Amino acid sequence: MYEYKYDAETGGIILTDTTSLVSKEPRPVYAQELDYLGVDDYLIYEKQQDVPYMWAEAARYIYKGEVIFNTKGGSLYEKPTLEFAMKEENGEKVRVIPNGTVLEKIDISAMVEANRDSLAIIEQITVKKIYDVYKRRQKSLDCFHVAFSGGKDSIVLLELVKKALPRSSYMVVFGDTKMEFPDTYELVDIVEKQCKEEGINFYRAASHFEPEESWRLFGPPSRVLRWCCTVHKAAPQTLKIREVLGKNDYVGMDFVGVRAHESATRATYDEENFGKKQKGQYSHNPILEWTSAEIWLYIFSHNLPINNTYKKGNSRAGCLFCPMGGGKSDSFRYLCYKNEIDKYTDIIRDTIADKNINTYITNGGWIERKNGRDIIGNETKYTEEIIGDNLVITIKNPSTDWHEWIKTLGEVSFEYDVEQISNGFRITVPKQYDKSSECKLFKQVFHKAAYCVKCGVCEANCRNGCISFKDGLVITNCLHCKQCHNIDDGCLAYHSMQLPKNGGRVMKSINTFADHAPKIEWIQNFFEKGNEFFTDNTLGPMQISMFKRFLSDAKLAEKNKTTQFYDVVTRLGWESEEAWGLILVQLAYQNPQIKWYIDNMPINETFPRQYLEDKLVEAEISPKDAKSILKAFKRLTEIPLGYVINFGITENSGRQISSLRRCKSTLSSKLVLLYALYRYAEACEGYYQFNLSTLMDVAIDSVGISPVKIFGFERDELEAMLRGLSAKYNDFIDADFTHDLEKIALRDYHTSADVLDLF
Repeated sequence: MYEYKYDAETGGIILTDTTSLVSKEPRPVYAQELDYLGVDDYLIYEKQQDVPYMWAEAARYIYKGEVIFNTKGGSLYEKPTLEFAMKEENGEKVRVIPNGTVLEKIDISAMVEANRDSLAIIEQITVKKIYDVYKRRQKSLDCFHVAFSGGKDSIVLLELVKKALPRSSYMVVFGDTKMEFPDTYELVDIVEKQCKEEGINFYRAASHFEPEESWRLFGPPSRVLRWCCTVHKAAPQTLKIREVLGKNDYVGMDFVGVRAHESATRATYDEENFGKKQKGQYSHNPILEWTSAEIWLYIFSHNLPINNTYKKGNSRAGCLFCPMGGGKSDSFRYLCYKNEIDKYTDIIRDTIADKNINTYITNGGWIERKNGRDIIGNETKYTEEIIGDNLVITIKNPSTDWHEWIKTLGEVSFEYDVEQISNGFRITVPKQYDKSSECKLFKQVFHKAAYCVKCGVCEANCRNGCISFKDGLVITNCLHCKQCHNIDDGCLAYHSMQLPKNGGRVMKSINTFADHAPKIEWIQNFFEKGNEFFTDNTLGPMQISMFKRFLSDAKLAEKNKTTQFYDVVTRLGWESEEAWGLILVQLAYQNPQIKWYIDNMPINETFPRQYLEDKLVEAEISPKDAKSILKAFKRLTEIPLGYVINFGITENSGRQISSLRRCKSTLSSKLVLLYALYRYAEACEGYYQFNLSTLMDVAIDSVGISPVKIFGFERDELEAMLRGLSAKYNDFIDADFTHDLEKIALRDYHTSADVLDLF
């Protein structure tokens, strides 16, 4: 709710009276995390775990109000490195915090006392929200429950609900994915005991699957195939509450501890919604506007139990080995919970057919899985094809009876024929129905029949209690609401394990230039001739085709005609720094190959060619295309993208590229930065307010691409450029770095196109 600043005297955080629009999500740092980072080689501190020493914001570590070091890199098997902050002293660069400094613990009691009044206001506002929604919905709903995860937000949420509501008016449900941090279970035991002593009903909800079983049935989860959230969390919670209430069609209110400051996506959440978290259920987000600073202050002020995983450097306490993680967080987790994580990496090794399985795991190949192509022993159980005038669906080795699943549709309006074949059956449908919405549901019946593993999701979706797996699949008294079809492809197992529909081994490539990335003479000729270039050039058919793709993605030409952006570039001078800064921004958003370089080659890190080839192949790029993509990088460094703004360099061994490196840009144009910021905001669906730490954190998963990720700006450099923009173009941007706010606000009545007019 409120902005905050660091207090040098207590080492803590002080809330201000200004409303927070953005937050850097600070978290306390304890001795165990410092030990892991190797800080004890430089600084002295007591090895205790009760009181934190400093705060961290992503990669920045703040002690008594000053950034003393940053971390860089880090992966599952690799520790992040330390970069100590420097300052000018007597004409020399020295560390902000000298070697041998004795660290003092944060004065928790003084910090709490300094924030007592602000915390009381925040508590009163939130408790009233909870009570008001309870009174408003009390007579119309069957239950209220707190979604408890064992993390910092849910421990605060539970305390607030306790203050707002009678003990008997709600229940607490811990959604046990069975993949939680070991420390989470210790905290849940504590909270469960407290609830029972206070007369609050506490329940644990878990899937009947063990993760070792589900990961093999569905394949390892990935960022695209997140079956795990539904199978291991949402569905079990719904089924548990039904069991408690004895009512299949209950309608309840779920108090959830999500916060807008956690991500750009969550910033768009409403305080109350229906059916977004769980189908047919209300959700209320009482602490949506809280910052992590307020969460931690509340925990310290009320002496609430802390999940020890936070003391080990983990910023979140969700699933232990999650495809949404990566980087430094994986590094901390592996150090602290090696044996537990090895169980999951062993499953990946056992289930994935990849000759470079170690690289596949460490480079995050499993995180990018999009289908069941590389699952060992995965058979195609469902296929469809057009033969003559018919759509023909073939099912082999079905796991459940299609006669039961077809009940969910009621009457089917078109004729179909089912024929028994060896180990399955074949369905024939007139092809004119193939693209109809009814046929889509019809196909899903057979997805379910072929792949169903009895995960419980269809059962949880059916609020009428018509689906049961107690004695095998039985569907009775179906009302044809089709909620059991409201699942990806009708069946999560099919969705996760299906093979590419074209039967091929390789997904569509990001290889947009083939072996014909642009050359400097092509670019020079294009800018000299303009529109005439398209009818007067010496390029071969493949060369002109690939070059047109480059020009289109750079927004310099469209349909054999130059664009307004081309006019801007020619006005600036086609070899100027500003021109190529703007072109790179366009390519970052428009060209998947350029975006791959930006996403996978952090600034100033050198990568062996073979490492990047392996990474591309793991992302389902053919070996041939992988080689072309890396050759194209070398070609791009030889045009103004490379020699004007320093996009990257390669090292060669003979004629072969040996290593590649994306470099910090030499760009100094403030207006290019402003253009990049507006493109970033527009890509983030109009998220026009953010902070410097958000821009500096290149690990954030976002549709918008931070200018720091594109150009490699240093923090001080970026801050200076932002100050300059704010002073000269205040009608476009307001950057405030006073009182440690680091607030950046773009004027939402302007667009990126308006910024181009400034050139």
